[in-house]
Amino acid sequence: MIARTWRGWTRTADAEEYVAYLEQTGLREYRATPGNLGAWVLHRDEGDRTEFVTLSFWESLDAARGFAGDDVERAVFYPEDDRFLVDREETVAHWQVD
Repeated sequence: MIARTWRGWTRTADAEEYVAYLEQTGLREYRATPGNLGAWVLHRDEGDRTEFVTLSFWESLDAARGFAGDDVERAVFYPEDDRFLVDREETVAHWQVD
């Protein structure tokens, strides 16, 4: 099994709305992709910014490619991400789960 993580930051004032946006976009698509074993969003306030981590589990790296495409290390963004994100990672990390 593979865990896939990504991190981004919003203004704390936008955090609640961004959680809803993530649920409607990335997390929904993660969960609809064959080979996905679950997806969650983690967040914590850091002063005037909120850090987000998306965490998803996959049967294999090939299953994650079904969501991410051939460049599986590149983060997937959606049209409104620029409105919310004040900082973001452009890549994701994949972890072997034993």
